Amino acid sequence: MTANQQLITYLNRHVELIGKVVDFDPATDRLYHLDFTEGNKSLKEDIFRDTEKFSDWITKRLQINNARYGIGGYFEHRTIYARSEHFDTIDEPRRLHLGMDIWAEAGTKVYVPLGGTIHSFKNNNHFGDYGPTIILQHNLDGLALYSLYGHLSKASLSGLEVGAILAPNQMLATFGNSTENGHWPSHLHFQLMFDLEGNEGDYPGVCRFSEMERYKPNIPDPQLVLRFPDAVNKSF
Repeated sequence: MTANQQLITYLNRHVELIGKVVDFDPATDRLYHLDFTEGNKSLKEDIFRDTEKFSDWITKRLQINNARYGIGGYFEHRTIYARSEHFDTIDEPRRLHLGMDIWAEAGTKVYVPLGGTIHSFKNNNHFGDYGPTIILQHNLDGLALYSLYGHLSKASLSGLEVGAILAPNQMLATFGNSTENGHWPSHLHFQLMFDLEGNEGDYPGVCRFSEMERYKPNIPDPQLVLRFPDAVNKSF
């Protein structure tokens, strides 16, 4: 049985142990699927290269569609990473997004979805990077799983201790604003990993398209934990 199959089996057997990542009520809250691939012609380069314009673009789409959160991104091949040299390499730029993004206003609360401990945390303070980041470690009946929370507020890192025990639904952090979260519109990058490969407070959230098969076995679908209903809209 692969690690992904073990994770699916564990989560299906222990639904009662899965907490929330953000406050979401499927009975009243609406999700809007934001698409950042080249197929979305409404998102022009002059918009996504300007953080303020990009933020306004996202906010308006959530408002128009009466959506509390924008979501999307798992293994999505994105054009928006052209906005930062952080994603450029000599042979092939990094454009493949590995986690899932949850877009909402700064200050939005982030919670612990699975019981675990604080593995590491760091402020990845570069344009286009995660900004403040927390990584949790989970032991699921012997299966090691890590969860990453990026683009947080600086205050989210205050008072943290490596090894601290956290319970499901415990408040962990808040979304950061664009001056502290890597200069992005306010959102959470949520990602799952089986192996951190020696990283602390950081793990690639974007890779080269040619590296997809290398990363996919290590990065399960965040929806296994988030369990969001399907978003009924797309951004174009």
